[in-house]
Amino acid sequence: MKPVIYWVRRDFRLSDNHALVEACERGGPVIPVFICDEVLEGQGAAPKFRLGEGLRVFAKTLEDAGSRLVLRRGAALDVLRELIDETGAEAVVWNRLYDPVSKERDTQVKAGLKDDGTDAHSFAGHVMFEPWTVETKTGGFYKVFTPMWKMVRDREVAAPLSTPKIPAPDTWPDSDDLDDWGLGDAMHQRGRDVLAAHLCVGEDAARGRLGAFMASKVDGYDTNRDLPGIDGTSRLSENLTYGEISPATCWHAGWAAMQEGKKGAETFCKELVWREFAYHLAFHTPRIVSGNWKEDWDAFPWNEDERLAEVKAWKQGRTGIPFVDAAMREMYVTGTMHNRGRMIVASYLTKHLMCHWKIGLKWFEDCLIDWDPASNAMGWQWSAGSGPDATPYFRVFNPETQVDKFDRDGTYRKAWIAERYGKPTKTALSYYDAIPQRWGMTPDDKYPDPIVGPSEGRKRALDAYENRAF
Repeated sequence: MKPVIYWVRRDFRLSDNHALVEACERGGPVIPVFICDEVLEGQGAAPKFRLGEGLRVFAKTLEDAGSRLVLRRGAALDVLRELIDETGAEAVVWNRLYDPVSKERDTQVKAGLKDDGTDAHSFAGHVMFEPWTVETKTGGFYKVFTPMWKMVRDREVAAPLSTPKIPAPDTWPDSDDLDDWGLGDAMHQRGRDVLAAHLCVGEDAARGRLGAFMASKVDGYDTNRDLPGIDGTSRLSENLTYGEISPATCWHAGWAAMQEGKKGAETFCKELVWREFAYHLAFHTPRIVSGNWKEDWDAFPWNEDERLAEVKAWKQGRTGIPFVDAAMREMYVTGTMHNRGRMIVASYLTKHLMCHWKIGLKWFEDCLIDWDPASNAMGWQWSAGSGPDATPYFRVFNPETQVDKFDRDGTYRKAWIAERYGKPTKTALSYYDAIPQRWGMTPDDKYPDPIVGPSEGRKRALDAYENRAF
């Protein structure tokens, strides 16, 4: 039997892996390959570093299973053609991605391979409900989340696939050395070692994280997921991003917990569908990842100059608004940010500071280890007002009232802001170990006054909205 190439992308797992199962069932040797192509090369510092760590663990997982991960660098189609020539492979299989950039690349790869006479197949796996399979009653795609949730809530999700036995070739093709790719190089001057301590990498770690959440946290998830000072969320976004666990595996765990009467389980499943909604929109309206989803917002008078002092203060967690600053510092240290914090910092940048959401989108893309092209874009546009928010008014979050609701005792702010407290926490001090020296910040600095106060910023945003040219 001729070999089959399994093209690895964002699916660093052996279980519930459709493309891998298909490759193994063909009966011949399977050659897993990961390609560092132009799509990966364009990623930001933190996600590229985290992807490299995920590759390192997945390569070890494959070795333990009697296989290997072949690493190659270059344009995907060119690399695959080279490997087919070297190995005599008869087919290439992979799991589908749905963001516009990946979709365009994959379409070209499949067409090129088929023109060569090579069998090329793609499979589902990064989402539970492929975008073209979910339609409104009139046959269109969903533009509002709640109706989509109601439509898919009781839809059957196939049980996760078992881990296959992976047949190995007698001779392996040459592989690059992962360290030579330098995927973590951009993090050298920005706290790579600090960030590394917060990673949870690999399929086993992801399954452990899911199990711990279902055992002790899911019951209180409804309330605790909104409290950033409490460890009340699953934190699985990091692992879902790199496919170290499948959404179907998470869904079935959540559904089982719901049948057991655990109160927060349905909300957990709903959040999984929120991720699906992001890919639904990215597939049907690809402009969401690069331009205003509501196209008439092109006329909104946002500032687009990243060099402004206000933008710099926002990035550095020095706005003088404690909730905003705590969230921005959490992201810089850990590579993640509590979801409540994401909404607050995005609203503050786009409305109080009147800066374009693309500035925030780009900064998150550079700082988040759970960066996801669809979820990041939808989250920013939802907060900015240019995206799929069904609320019939211009939403402006007040960071002071948000504190009263979600961090009244100050636990979250104390965890991440050193200047306001006599005895800073270890996490707050770790921020200064992570940031570049050129920022010139120390824990002894005076905490700044607000660069734009909540009332002032709200009025400015509402005035701009009321006087908009659309």
